[in-house]
Amino acid sequence: MIECGIPFKDVQKAVNFGISRIAGVIISHEHGDHAKHAGKCLEAQIPCYMSQGTKDALHLPQTRLVRVMDELKMYKIGNFKIQPFATQHDAKEPFGFLIYHNECGLVLFATDTYYLHYTFQGLNNILIECNYRQDILDANVEAGKLPMALRARTMKSHCSFDTCRETLLANDLSGVNNIVLIHLSDGNANAKEFKQGIEEATGKTIHIAESGMTISNFNKSPF
Repeated sequence: MIECGIPFKDVQKAVNFGISRIAGVIISHEHGDHAKHAGKCLEAQIPCYMSQGTKDALHLPQTRLVRVMDELKMYKIGNFKIQPFATQHDAKEPFGFLIYHNECGLVLFATDTYYLHYTFQGLNNILIECNYRQDILDANVEAGKLPMALRARTMKSHCSFDTCRETLLANDLSGVNNIVLIHLSDGNANAKEFKQGIEEATGKTIHIAESGMTISNFNKSPF
């Protein structure tokens, strides 16, 4: 499971109350929309994996279920192989993840980061933040809908449309089946235009993440 910011009852419903199917939870950072229900996961005996900085920020107990990860080290969680890497966000020690499974191949998960220092080879599916676009953000500031301080914070902690596009194009997309744009801002994004723009730039199948959505072909290839 990636992140634990949604209510635990929703997680239970998603797996038809088969909690034992969840081999573990990987947590990118300590902010509530990503980690609020870590305690509930631990109560359910689900191991939670994160950086030392995230563990410290969440004040989690010292238990065998709280598992600290080191950057770039490979971990096996159930049938998944996970490799964390550093991201750029206003959090203690945030991570993105490379996730490998025989069915979905190599998946890149990168959220809440204004930049990625790494590029990746051999990707099959991508989940990447596309939080805002500069012109929309600036227009909201000018209209008085957004404080200047929040503009600055957004630019130093989240991935813009332009940076998302440039990041994708800097990577090897030859084997990519799906690109899922995640963590779009409610007021500083345009989902339709973002989908169209990234689709035109990459030539790949683009999805906008929505609550409860499923992707029928999240596999190594579209065939």
